[in-house]
Amino acid sequence: MNAIVWQRHALANRLQSLLLLLAMGGLLALLGSLFWGREGAFWLLAVCGVLILINPMASPGLILGLYHARPLTREQAPLLHAALEELSRRAELPNPPRLYYIPSSMVNAFSLGRGGQAAVAVTDGLVNSLNEREIIGVLAHEISHIANGDMWVMGLADLFSRMTAMLSLFGQFLLFVNLPLIMMAGKGIAWLPILLLIFAPNLSALAQLGLSRTREYDADLNAARLTGDPEGLASALQKIEQKQQSLLGRILLPGQRIPEPSMLRTHPPTAERIRRLMELKRQPGEGPPVFREPALSIPHRPPFDPAVERQPRLHHVSRLWH
Repeated sequence: MNAIVWQRHALANRLQSLLLLLAMGGLLALLGSLFWGREGAFWLLAVCGVLILINPMASPGLILGLYHARPLTREQAPLLHAALEELSRRAELPNPPRLYYIPSSMVNAFSLGRGGQAAVAVTDGLVNSLNEREIIGVLAHEISHIANGDMWVMGLADLFSRMTAMLSLFGQFLLFVNLPLIMMAGKGIAWLPILLLIFAPNLSALAQLGLSRTREYDADLNAARLTGDPEGLASALQKIEQKQQSLLGRILLPGQRIPEPSMLRTHPPTAERIRRLMELKRQPGEGPPVFREPALSIPHRPPFDPAVERQPRLHHVSRLWH
């Protein structure tokens, strides 16, 4: 694997993540200073710090329940467990995350929690659509999210974004109540703080989306380091993109595709993710990959359940596809 390219991407991803978090925190502090001055901004950030420490993460079991996920035992999926344990060891996790199966034709996998509460869920569509090499790449991506603490980072960003939205709403309410009095008094109106109150939640949300995309790039990068096989994950991403476009296109707008602005995506464009992964390909003269293709093979069709044929559904409460 190209170590120089890997280090360059890793540094850029971490720097961008730090800058986006600082921007979100700075925007929140700026709103606080509009209401209560510098001292108010300091205390607002201090309150955020306390909330970060005491804010419990959503229980993985609660979220998995929305997807009707069920645990996969070693007897049901020994090779998936073997791959997950090896990747966890390489990522230096204290314990492998728990493995769950989701009976859905959606081609997807995701990770939840951290530490001893971490879990990785795979769908029937993913296990039956990807080959062994690609599944290992996807598992490495999810393990990287857990090892990097991305759930905590995104929870912090979400806290900044929610508090910014609350302050903005509070400020707009005060403005609505007091604006007639200000205009009757004949005083000038400072439009810059007003515009900041109005657009601060949008700016914070855009920064949060940018942070999400950066964390996805970093998880791809670390997955390539764990497996030594960036091409495996690149191939998986290409297949997942094709499958999702096919399924959602038939459900939502048959024969049409809605272009989505890159700034409004939680995940980076697949083509760009693949391009970055292919830059990490081993050069002539480099050693063998860190993670060779294992002698054991993951069966194309899991023996513990028949393939799911139903179309994906949108949960009426969680608004999640499953």
